[in-house]
Amino acid sequence: MTTFLIAALYKFVHLPDFEALQAPLLACCEANEVKGTLLLAEEGINGTIAGPSYGIAAVLDYLRSDSRLATLVHKESSAEKMPFYRMKVKLKREIVTMGVPNVQAESMAGTYVAPQDWNALIDDPDVVVVDTRNDYEVSIGTFNRAVNPQTASFTEFPQWVKEQSAEGGLLHNKPRVAMFCTGGIRCEKSTAYMRTLGFDEVYHLEGGILKYLETVPAEQSRWNGECFVFDERVSVLHGLEPGHYEFCRACRLPLSADDKSSVHFIEGVSCPHCHDKHTDEQKARFAERQKQVELARQREERHIGVRVEVKKAAKEKADAEAEALRQQQLATKKASFK
Repeated sequence: MTTFLIAALYKFVHLPDFEALQAPLLACCEANEVKGTLLLAEEGINGTIAGPSYGIAAVLDYLRSDSRLATLVHKESSAEKMPFYRMKVKLKREIVTMGVPNVQAESMAGTYVAPQDWNALIDDPDVVVVDTRNDYEVSIGTFNRAVNPQTASFTEFPQWVKEQSAEGGLLHNKPRVAMFCTGGIRCEKSTAYMRTLGFDEVYHLEGGILKYLETVPAEQSRWNGECFVFDERVSVLHGLEPGHYEFCRACRLPLSADDKSSVHFIEGVSCPHCHDKHTDEQKARFAERQKQVELARQREERHIGVRVEVKKAAKEKADAEAEALRQQQLATKKASFK
């Protein structure tokens, strides 16, 4: 059975020419059968890609051939099914959106804490442990003693810090703060932001939850539950083994077995999280999409992502035909001058 290699990567580094990097990076990924999403911004690169091992190696070599990305670190895992449907390289204002200008994560991030040293830090009662992920991610798993800021997006995090830094807040007169996130990127930015506010003892888990689950034995773990990931695996366990959650195709939130037993769960149409958040017209559209998915499943074909690939193939064919016609016209024109 084919196994796909998954690489999660990011690096805060000054890339003033990031727009010019988009097209050649996309071409490299596509030439090596790699799919996923990579974000480029002036502050760096972020994303997750998957493909055959030789393809991932080729893309990583290509990225590291740029001296600014020579020290790019990635985390690997594997999957029996391709976890992405297409390859996208997007241009962004930030590689992780906080919405606060001039946060210099490249130079201002807090102190890294290796996974093997993390337990001792978060066991300390004088340390405030903060989960910087969104609420739906925290809901399926987090560390012992971790505070959930209950944010719907990372842009809400600065306001939470402001509120909790006031008298009576969780961060008031608490100089030691330990932060963590899925792969480490949000923590680099959040700790840099905290330092601009005067927090000097700010720590973050090196490599994020994924590196912790990969390297720390389950019997020594302070982790409870599963870790949400932004691909078709949905969640992972210790050893980065596949978890037990599935996506709701209507809202993209993770679903447990209990969620799927709810009266509000209709596959591909609604779930307990979103049953009252979509119009009848939207639900009808979701239902038709699910019908096509089930028909494709019966034919042992893939439906999700196919339309984009068909449109892309059609465009490539049209471009090739147009170029052939142009060359033919050019040859005819040259012949007329002889």
